[in-house]
Amino acid sequence: MQKPHRSDKSVRFFTTVAGYGCFFILKRVFLGGKRLKKLLATIAVLIAIVCYYTLAYQDPDQDQVDLDQDVSVGILQLVSHPSLDEIQEGIQDSFEEDGSQLEIDLQNAQGDQNNLNTMSQRFVYQEADLMIGIATPAVQALANASSDIPIIMAGVTDPIEAGLMADLNQPGGNISGVRDLTPYQDQIDLIQAILPDLSSLGIIYSSGEVNSAKQSQAAKAYAQSLGMEVKEATISSPNDLIQVAAQLCQEVDAIWVGTDNNIASAFPSLVQVANDNQVPIFPAVYEMVASGGLATQGLSQYQIGRLSGQMALEVLAGADIAHLPVQDPTETELAVNLDQADRLGLTISSDILEEADILIEGGQEWT
Repeated sequence: MQKPHRSDKSVRFFTTVAGYGCFFILKRVFLGGKRLKKLLATIAVLIAIVCYYTLAYQDPDQDQVDLDQDVSVGILQLVSHPSLDEIQEGIQDSFEEDGSQLEIDLQNAQGDQNNLNTMSQRFVYQEADLMIGIATPAVQALANASSDIPIIMAGVTDPIEAGLMADLNQPGGNISGVRDLTPYQDQIDLIQAILPDLSSLGIIYSSGEVNSAKQSQAAKAYAQSLGMEVKEATISSPNDLIQVAAQLCQEVDAIWVGTDNNIASAFPSLVQVANDNQVPIFPAVYEMVASGGLATQGLSQYQIGRLSGQMALEVLAGADIAHLPVQDPTETELAVNLDQADRLGLTISSDILEEADILIEGGQEWT
């Protein structure tokens, strides 16, 4: 965090005293003082003091936010569902632990594009010092509203594909943050380990979510490389999910779901349809395993939130967002829902259970 700045009076006091001291000593030198070496050493010390107080306590840059004063942060969340809620909680916890005095304006668009636009404009009108977008559409709305206010993205799979920047290492504009690249290869491998006799895998995603579609195509290609037959199904809104899922469950042995906000917001409906057809679901994130998925090797959404919050604090403390590289979380968690396995009549091998970071059994989470 940024060190509190001392008053200008303190700086002037120390520099003035040091200056007069230097003048006095130099006068003695030129008048023929006998202890020249000692005087020169003393001069060096006084010069060092002047430099220290000048550099350490100089006035902050005008564009830098003083975190000793209240600053405003607008947080825009696309929709309410467990994964995005965890990201938001991680952001808030980062702020709370830091102890900064921040005025937080949290807005939830509930999946409505008009709400996204209106709420983004609200932040700009209120002159927020920084804005945070949770999920790609939220960040895009903020980017459309302002090219000046710093924007931290939280949980964006592909910011380049989303048109938010051209370079992940040097974003160059007013946007940086944390990606949520799904470790789909690890997840497909996990499906094969749990269901070694699986022949057909279903993949369902929203056609209108660019990030979801892209990761689903990558997962499809990898599954096919392992010899799996892949059936795709798409929805345009959460209202389509039950009908589309019912048809897909007739054709596959299991379903993989990436980070898709439409599906996540209606995930209980997908679980109900899949359970009725005895088809296990392998979602991309732990929160969906806890809500009825079978297992995953996924990123911690809470950790994505914490990293996003930490980046926001860096920017508020004076870091140039244009030169802050986008971060990629690396830690994953293996989560298995034993209640769901029992419901579907599946047995999870002891090897997988020993490696699991999180087990859900009897409605309780065990770590």
